[in-house]
Amino acid sequence: MIARDWFSEQQQDLWPGQAFSLKVIKFVHEEKSKYQNIKILETETYGTCLVLDGIIQCTTRDEFSYQEMISFIPLNSHPNPTKVLIVGGGDGGVAREVAKHPLVKEIHQVEIDKRVVELSKKYLPNMACGFYDPKLQLTIGDGLDYMRKHEKEFDVIITDSSDPIGPARSLFEENYYKLMSNALRPGGVVCSQGGSYWLEAGYVKDTINSCRKHFRSVAYAHTSVPSYPCGHIGFIIGCVDFTRDFKSPITNFSDKELDDMNVKYYSSSIHSAAFALPRWVEKCFK
Repeated sequence: MIARDWFSEQQQDLWPGQAFSLKVIKFVHEEKSKYQNIKILETETYGTCLVLDGIIQCTTRDEFSYQEMISFIPLNSHPNPTKVLIVGGGDGGVAREVAKHPLVKEIHQVEIDKRVVELSKKYLPNMACGFYDPKLQLTIGDGLDYMRKHEKEFDVIITDSSDPIGPARSLFEENYYKLMSNALRPGGVVCSQGGSYWLEAGYVKDTINSCRKHFRSVAYAHTSVPSYPCGHIGFIIGCVDFTRDFKSPITNFSDKELDDMNVKYYSSSIHSAAFALPRWVEKCFK
């Protein structure tokens, strides 16, 4: 909702009793696509903001912390991530980061809502630049249907979804993890937006358990994103191998390499630290 020049996120069962708010300079765009309500706002302190169904998806101030971590953690947990699938990610931010990795040769992306892509190209060019990389092939369609037709093809699958409501609901269910495992090559890695333990640790645990039914190594990493509920978001990472140690990146970039790639948040030390969890969370997720 917008009142007195402030936008407040729509109340959700996923985070009861709280709502993040941003002061709005300009109401840029709003429409109802086939799948969801889309808003673009220009805010006073967080820059341009994309809102889907009343929930903030990204802002130009802090988007890089999410995009870099959901991309580089799984990419650097694989010895040779040449072929990558992105499910969702209609703002282009994950494609932008994945394309930076020197070992990646092919990027295939499936986004269900073409209007999110089109509006991101218009209003979020610093993120949507990922769509113009020559490594990328974009398909507008359903990610589940796509994976059913592409078995044992990918080294890494990254799911950049909105929250488990609306069109993204199926991307948090056990069947989705089964489809991802079937779409991976031997030694493949998956990484999905996994929610925040501060909001609903039990729900995150259920999603982790769904992943464990189809992947032998499973872990939860997290990062700081100030414009997300609680300023925090996590990722569920899985590998078909028993022995994969997610905490220790296989590829380690130098500071110069990170600077050359314009990486602002991710580093090898941040990679390892992302898997350190509070004691109560470790107990919950066992």
